[in-house]
Amino acid sequence: MKKCNQIVSFHKNKSKTVVKKALFFFILLASFTSGLMAQEGFEAGGWLATANYFGDLNTNMRLKRLGPAAGLGVRYNFNERICTKLSANIGQVQAYDSDSPNLYERARNLHFRSIVADAGLQLEFNFLPYIHGSKDQGWTPYLFAGLGVSYFNPKAELNGQWYELRTFGTEGQFKGEEYYTVSGGWVYGAGLKVDLSYEWSLNIDISARRLFTDYLDDVSTTYPDAGDVEDLRGEFASQFIDRSPELYKKDPSFFTRNNLEYPIGEQGRQRGNSRNNDTYVYFGVGLYYYFGNLKCPYEK
Repeated sequence: MKKCNQIVSFHKNKSKTVVKKALFFFILLASFTSGLMAQEGFEAGGWLATANYFGDLNTNMRLKRLGPAAGLGVRYNFNERICTKLSANIGQVQAYDSDSPNLYERARNLHFRSIVADAGLQLEFNFLPYIHGSKDQGWTPYLFAGLGVSYFNPKAELNGQWYELRTFGTEGQFKGEEYYTVSGGWVYGAGLKVDLSYEWSLNIDISARRLFTDYLDDVSTTYPDAGDVEDLRGEFASQFIDRSPELYKKDPSFFTRNNLEYPIGEQGRQRGNSRNNDTYVYFGVGLYYYFGNLKCPYEK
């Protein structure tokens, strides 16, 4: 009986210790959160940027054909470290096989351009405590990640005119089974926030959109049977499947001197890599206005 009472007493003391530790932890957490909440508030602004695409028509990370981009954003600061941002952006991306150092890609001779428009919701983490108006803590590098949805519509040029590629079924898609021009994707990147004043701040960041599709550039799988595409969509559409004949007309020796087969677009031959989805990136500079009420003292 004595031993049993000792065991009960031990567990009671242990429970009290756990409760005390938990209580101390929550008090500490509440105090810490209370201090951070001093930076609560909204920001809104816009930015200008350049856009670049990475995918089947840019496999070696080229930055040769940057397009213009712009966007608007609204950010909510939960505290000095954590915030969320909702953004809407528009830009242009493009790529040409003729720029590639890879001989097969140059012989493939494909190209595209597209307007991209997207909206994204991201969670941001400030590496340093960031306080608007603070002399010492008015800047910080930051990371962010989230989800977005993007619209695109790849086009290619022929004889001075630009045509929507999706309608041509360039990889043998049947009518009604073409890829969607809206796709979800991951949003992620890094940046730097710098206060210009209490209200205004400068944001510089690199923001990527990793899509859940591989058809931003209209290239993903293998060459189809050109005859089947012609029967289904017409002779004009079949011209956009394989553009290597255009290179051959300009420079017939390109294929022989580089030991490349001609034409490139034989049925079943690889046209793209469906295992790697497409990505585009914004390199932007933005100006944001802070609407929050800063609780004094804020200078640290």
